[in-house]
Amino acid sequence: MENNLRKQFSLPTEDVEFLESNSFQWEAIANGGNWLVIHNYPVPAGYNVTSIQVGLLIPPNYPAAQIDMAYFFPHLQKQNGKEISAATPRSIDNKNFQQWSRHRMAGEWRPGEDNVMTHLLLVNNWLEKDLKR
Repeated sequence: MENNLRKQFSLPTEDVEFLESNSFQWEAIANGGNWLVIHNYPVPAGYNVTSIQVGLLIPPNYPAAQIDMAYFFPHLQKQNGKEISAATPRSIDNKNFQQWSRHRMAGEWRPGEDNVMTHLLLVNNWLEKDLKR
């Protein structure tokens, strides 16, 4: 897969260094927006899969503007059968991702400090927190 990974737009150097230092397989796809798609992203125990593709919509004026929400393929389901709230389908790169409508509070994005790494820490928190609902 490594040789087929698309890089159709550029991310800031610190994001590329973070992704590569963690050995993530990732793509930068320009398709209805700029999408960072990370393959084989680990999911905490308690979901129907152990890894997924996670998509992040990178806004045009990133990193001054915040990354919002997270998108998962395949759709996540909790093993305990409880529903995941505020999840809707979203087509990304001709795949049916699951959009998790989770947001920061106003002013929580810190330009110059927040980036892909800090957003993924937030995504990990959402994944863990939802298991407890």
